[in-house]
Amino acid sequence: MPTLSVDRLEHVVLVVRDMDATCAFYRRVLGIEVETFGRGRTALRVGRQKINLEHARGLASDQPIPGAGHFCFVTSAPLAEWIAHLAACGVPLIEGPVKRSGAEGPIDSIYLRDPDDNSIEIATYAPATTVT
Repeated sequence: MPTLSVDRLEHVVLVVRDMDATCAFYRRVLGIEVETFGRGRTALRVGRQKINLEHARGLASDQPIPGAGHFCFVTSAPLAEWIAHLAACGVPLIEGPVKRSGAEGPIDSIYLRDPDDNSIEIATYAPATTVT
């Protein structure tokens, strides 16, 4: 019998208090595209994936609670540049840089929070080294 597996993350849903503030934060601080889909729903487009946004009164769960989410974005930019950018945006760094274990190996990460208190991790993988 073949083993079933999941290929990749398609989307996640975040419950938010203020749709405009959340969209502005992700656009301004992380450079993420905001899009409208379906019947006026809102999503954050991250490459081939998206983060759907639901108002706290939405359907994400029986008792949706803003701030319960955590997710990690991978970047190729140095974390020092991200730290300077966050400071310029007035966004406090919660932790980092710290060493972590990512899906594809060791990563260096920093942590911040969005307007709904969701935890955001921004991570870099070490550059690949070649053996000669």
